Amino acid sequence: MADAEEESDERLMVRVREQDHQAFAMLVRRHTDRFYATAFRMCGQQEEAEDIVQEAFLKLWDRPESWDASKGAKFTTWFYRVVTNQALDRLRKRKNSYGTEVVERLVDPSKDQQREMEDSQEQKYIEAAIQALPERQKAALNLCFYEGLSNKEAAEALGVGIKALESLLMRAKAGLRDELTRRGLIRRKEDYG
Repeated sequence: MADAEEESDERLMVRVREQDHQAFAMLVRRHTDRFYATAFRMCGQQEEAEDIVQEAFLKLWDRPESWDASKGAKFTTWFYRVVTNQALDRLRKRKNSYGTEVVERLVDPSKDQQREMEDSQEQKYIEAAIQALPERQKAALNLCFYEGLSNKEAAEALGVGIKALESLLMRAKAGLRDELTRRGLIRRKEDYG
């Protein structure tokens, strides 16, 4: 039998179906960081993102048969869908409560303090605008731009057709552009006159 480190995700899933703890642990080690990043970009909160990923992996362990290799989806594409759905469920539950932590970005220490504050504020506005998008638009944006999935893979992860995904992306970009224009972070075309 091949070493677990070298086995494909799909082979590890066959072993997980047989209740192989080592195979499950390998999948968790291999993919936790990737899916944590996905969950964090969707919910904006560290603890909540950790919970989302943990719950998704627990569901995988409890119901490994829910991934069906015969449907042709790669394990990671399918698991993006699981994590995205977990995150969407969480977002719907807290929809009426306000306040999300904003992703802190690393700041170049060579910049002066004023520019650093401006950059930080600008980043907060951008992150707030992304967090304010409807859940499915935010998920589409996250999967395509942050996670680098192809439109086909992202559409599969969201359970929509490619045209529907493209529509979600167009609406997300338009919403971000409108919000950032409203905040004065980008200028309208007519302002360039």
